[in-house]
Amino acid sequence: VQLQASGGGLVQAGGSLRLSCAVSGGTFRIGTVGWFRQAPGKERDPVASIPWRGGIGHYVDSMKGRFTISRDNAKNTVYLQMNSLKPEDTAVYYCAADPRRRVGVTPSSSFEFWGQGTLVTVSS
Repeated sequence: VQLQASGGGLVQAGGSLRLSCAVSGGTFRIGTVGWFRQAPGKERDPVASIPWRGGIGHYVDSMKGRFTISRDNAKNTVYLQMNSLKPEDTAVYYCAADPRRRVGVTPSSSFEFWGQGTLVTVSS
């Protein structure tokens, strides 16, 4: 399974970005796709996750109402729409796949396959 994250960039506070995670190779093995982020000097933290086939997205509390995770199985892509961005959202964002179907947000240790990350910078 390969994942390719894209869509990061520089945006002003209050702006929006949509990240994409293109999934390829053995998608039948995927149960859940998640987004994570890692700010400089900090740990990699979960942001949101969604079952690969059916089901709704789940979010870390601080992201609820600002971020929306969605998937397009026809395109083998998972998206993260980020609105009302804040400088503290600045981080490298990663997408990852877990072979198990999960309900709720789970830590990075649950995810087996990882993309390369895309940098999001929010200026004040």
